Amino acid sequence: MEKKYYPRAIDSYLMDWKSDNVHKPLLLRGARQVGKSSAVRHLGNSFKYFVEVNFERDKEIVSVFTGSLKPKEIASRLAAFYGIPVVPGETLLFFDEIQACPEAIHSLWFFYEDYPELHVVAAGSLLEFALKKMASFGVGRVRSMFMYPMSFDEFLVASGQSGWITAKHAASPESPLFDALHLKLVESFRNYLLVGGMPESVRNWVETGDFLKCQQVQDDIILAYEDDFSKYDRKADPMLLRQTLRSVAQQIGGKFVYSNVPGSYRSEKIRSALELLRDAGLIIPAVHTAANGIPLGAEINDKFVKYIFLDSGLLLRLLGMENMGNLTEMSRLVLVGTASDLVNKGSVTEMVAGLELLKYNTPLQRHDLYYWQNLSRGAQAEVDYVLVRDMQVVPLEVKAGTSGSMKSLYQFMDMKHLDYGIRSSLENFGRLGRVDIIPLYALSNLFADK
Repeated sequence: MEKKYYPRAIDSYLMDWKSDNVHKPLLLRGARQVGKSSAVRHLGNSFKYFVEVNFERDKEIVSVFTGSLKPKEIASRLAAFYGIPVVPGETLLFFDEIQACPEAIHSLWFFYEDYPELHVVAAGSLLEFALKKMASFGVGRVRSMFMYPMSFDEFLVASGQSGWITAKHAASPESPLFDALHLKLVESFRNYLLVGGMPESVRNWVETGDFLKCQQVQDDIILAYEDDFSKYDRKADPMLLRQTLRSVAQQIGGKFVYSNVPGSYRSEKIRSALELLRDAGLIIPAVHTAANGIPLGAEINDKFVKYIFLDSGLLLRLLGMENMGNLTEMSRLVLVGTASDLVNKGSVTEMVAGLELLKYNTPLQRHDLYYWQNLSRGAQAEVDYVLVRDMQVVPLEVKAGTSGSMKSLYQFMDMKHLDYGIRSSLENFGRLGRVDIIPLYALSNLFADK
């Protein structure tokens, strides 16, 4: 039986691409198992014909791309091979796991120049490694979209709670949610922290409500990621990558310290491992910025980098794998622990807030995360994220619970002469002087007008 498709925010962008008069070949980019192939197949349902070419499954199809890369010849051969017509305007041609066939990646250039009327999408779990080997690949000829695990809003849609999204988008610091709905959203957000946003984990949660089944899916995904390590680069050390990934998980919420990676590896080796894990989409950096103005990236200090994990469910599973098959202590705290427990046991909520900021932004470009820290000797002030809204620098401080000092936030605002900041926590909407309180479950409100 075909698995039910749960709607994704990227669906509307894919439909817009389909409708464009000029549709460049599309690259869908993101880590393994975030839902890229499912989104393309769902798009394929809106076409009369759908041709899926999987270069890892159908290895013999690579021969179609040897020699001539004339798009119409390629399309004709693929139509014959799969027995499905390839007709401009009626067929979606999908190249999956395209990194296994560099010639197919090159062919995208020619599809744009010589066969632009045909809709072509490509994706791949290790695509970034192949693209890095191609200098200035497809500039002006290929469009990219970036995909992440499911956001909290997508989780709510899958759970049948679309109405809650409408309600929280209508709420504001001036008009908070009524308490009963607020508490329901807090409960769902705690579930989301544990289930995470990997589509297969969300599917198991929606269909069974069983956290243990979600953990089994998460175990499989983590194993698949580690099995990929040997494919990253011939010089990559799978054990170093494994140790580095686990060290990122242990160091969530703080500046990454190389010496904390087990194994006495040299810093340059760890730096290389971090870059590979970034290219695979498993970790995402938040870089220190002086934040004196925009663009924020103009004043970064890359000696101060915090890494966040791709998904909270995978992070919690990785941290608790020594208790195989049981709800871990961390998971218990996420579900029923107090707010202070969540803060003390790791900055999971801070990490998820950063992921939410990425997920609700436009997928048409790659977005960066920035944070601020007072680097003066003896100073301890730190702001979790620094954003740009309406061409203004805006600090965002994350609190796991419903209390906590905002000393760092106010210090930053005073130093930078800012009159607006955001606190995100498990509190309802509200306002404290110059600071708006936006619940962690409502960070999509910051992008509602985009």
